[in-house]
Amino acid sequence: MSFGDMQNQPELMITMTKSIRSFLLSASNDPCLSQEFRQLALTLSSRTNAPYKLIQSIWIRSDIDTRPRLISLFSGSDFVFISPKPREKSEELKERLRKLKEIAERKEYEYLVKDITPKKDLNEPFSNYKDQLGFGLHVALMMFTGYLGGYFAFRALFNHNSTMNAAGGILGLVLGMLLETLLFIVRTSNPDFNSSSSTSRLKKNQ
Repeated sequence: MSFGDMQNQPELMITMTKSIRSFLLSASNDPCLSQEFRQLALTLSSRTNAPYKLIQSIWIRSDIDTRPRLISLFSGSDFVFISPKPREKSEELKERLRKLKEIAERKEYEYLVKDITPKKDLNEPFSNYKDQLGFGLHVALMMFTGYLGGYFAFRALFNHNSTMNAAGGILGLVLGMLLETLLFIVRTSNPDFNSSSSTSRLKKNQ
């Protein structure tokens, strides 16, 4: 393994002891080592922590007669664990986290002020499709009934006069619309009626 490959490897760091520093200082003058390794030994000797692999490589290439035993060299040294750098969050993830945070804050705020803010009226007229359809059919039936009632009433009064009969039907239609409007106003302005109608609607759904 070349000198450059060893430096590029992931480093397992250990604490520097007197025995390791003494060995590195002596290795910096070891003729068995190349110039690169002698310079490396001198550089590592001044540090408080050093890569285990590099010290081991220097020890392997140093003079066998003068180097200490590997066990005694690393005796008293501890491993130094380096926390990895936190991963960068993508912009999409940041945006999703921001939206989730806003939703959580809004729910928390609504929970805190639920006893202060007035409750929303859930019994609004025409709040669903069934109410709208029912109201439309009811208006149409009322207008048709009013037209027939006015038509036949004027027919009996004016002796089968087609013009007056049509006028009576139109008058009955208008009266039916006015009656339906009055009923709608009473229905929407009476909270007791709304609550009873909503209760009956819930019972039907159950």
